[in-house]
Amino acid sequence: MGYMETYKAWCENPYFDDATRDELKSIAADEKEIEDRFYKDLEFGTGGLRGVIGNGTNRMNVYTVRRATQGLANFIIKEGAADRGVAIAYDSRRMSPEFADTAALCLNANGIKAYVFPSLRPTPELSFALRDLNCIAGIVVTASHNPPEYNGYKVYWEDGAQITAPKDSQIINEVKAVTDFNDCKTMDIDEARACGLYNTIGYDLDDRYIAALKKMSINGDLIKQVADDIKIVYTPFHGTGNVPVRRVLKELGFKHVYVVPEQEKPDGNFTTLEYPNPEDPKAFTLALKLAKEKDADIVLATDPDADRLGVYSKDTKTGEYKSFTGNMSGMLIAEYLLSQRKEKGLLHDNGAFVKTIVSTNMADKIAAEYNVHLIEVLTGFKYIGEQIKFFEEQNTYEYEFGFEESYGCLVGTHARDKDAIVAVMALCEAAAYYKSKNMTLWDQMINIFEKYGYFKEGQKAITMKGVEGAGKIAAIMDKLRSNPPKNFGAWEVLETRDYKNDECLVLATGEKHSTGLPTSNVLYYDLSDNAWCCARPSGTEPKIKFYMGIKGSSLEDADAKLAELTDAVMAYVEA
Repeated sequence: MGYMETYKAWCENPYFDDATRDELKSIAADEKEIEDRFYKDLEFGTGGLRGVIGNGTNRMNVYTVRRATQGLANFIIKEGAADRGVAIAYDSRRMSPEFADTAALCLNANGIKAYVFPSLRPTPELSFALRDLNCIAGIVVTASHNPPEYNGYKVYWEDGAQITAPKDSQIINEVKAVTDFNDCKTMDIDEARACGLYNTIGYDLDDRYIAALKKMSINGDLIKQVADDIKIVYTPFHGTGNVPVRRVLKELGFKHVYVVPEQEKPDGNFTTLEYPNPEDPKAFTLALKLAKEKDADIVLATDPDADRLGVYSKDTKTGEYKSFTGNMSGMLIAEYLLSQRKEKGLLHDNGAFVKTIVSTNMADKIAAEYNVHLIEVLTGFKYIGEQIKFFEEQNTYEYEFGFEESYGCLVGTHARDKDAIVAVMALCEAAAYYKSKNMTLWDQMINIFEKYGYFKEGQKAITMKGVEGAGKIAAIMDKLRSNPPKNFGAWEVLETRDYKNDECLVLATGEKHSTGLPTSNVLYYDLSDNAWCCARPSGTEPKIKFYMGIKGSSLEDADAKLAELTDAVMAYVEA
């Protein structure tokens, strides 16, 4: 059925409510809009759903959410796990509570219990909750840091991580098998409650989550010693982080935590932000203004579902606030944790440090310094969570730390996804530790660069929307595969890694070997002079992303080299 036929079916089918059909009829003269909404089903991928909110098969709405949930319910029933239930959380985005209830009531209509948080909660708390409640699966309604018009739906499995192989493809197949919206079940919420199928999660679970975070503290006594002197500015970007961040910092003993008032309350329109993303410097405008007023030591921001953390810290020499990339904050936490654990005899003999393939190579140096095993995984924190499961099942390693370049990390194993709440806690504790030594976090970051090398990484994303955009993104990847580069500017390609075809090629010798990782549409290039670059289409946005990394002799040299390599990669792609 073509997009126009599908559109007409939605306009006429009484399964869709009157408001939906009326709104769709209002765009009858706009064929381009109809095509964009109906040219495909909103894809349920390995990360679940993510898309623009609206009516149509290629949009986030109660019908596409119900269809995805029906597929998940069918899979859970086939697994014989319907009696264990599903935990559900949601963030501050538009329609998030409605989508959460839509998912819960679909599960309920299939005889599966749902455990739903009474109000918005961070994504990592959902990961904790489903393990705490012994659920078979979990759902988070969020679009993370996407623009306000987006929402999304992520599925977690019983280990607490997002779904990975083979469960991901099995669930995807079940969702694809639901071809008729009339087959998607639902029921009345009062009836579901009366039957014991719809359950509201109690506030005592928040207590258990915060208690689990506090167990990760290493220098609690030291916090109290410097609590009068350290000042923290924090913004939740109108999202889920406000309550848990303030609570954990207060309970640890921090006294001067200033929350950006304009961004404190939940707001699905993110009215004070162009883009609720801690990677965007403009998003810190209000926080940095408050930091200067309060003379804060550090400035922190969590994204709407509080799984990613952005950081600024004062430079002692200049008094300016310096921004940290996700790689930098990850390395700062890693160096603090591993050094302190080693000093206190808490470092495991079989400790493991996990990073993604597009994250900084400084991690390799830190892992070697503390004699912990470094493991590299595909992009996506679910693969880090999966490693924790493997450690437990195979009794191989003890998890020490894991991070990805996109501002996400996990301290501890209470959750199996990145957790900005525990990252805030770790960074604030590190700030207190270095404050006791008359240093800021920026001062310590310079020390880390001096110790391991001036590693610097960057990213360029090209947005290509719609049918044409998807074709252009595919063409770029095809070009890189069919005409593999020998160099990017002054950097020679030493080895290529094609994760889609599971092949690494050493250019000097022609030797080939396996990537050792699951299949993924990613191309990676090891370059001369300790540099690298990588290309991958985004799994959640209409973008293709290019990652670059270099090693310089100073901050200035690193900046110059990264800019040169970025220009060289873009020139090759656009040629």
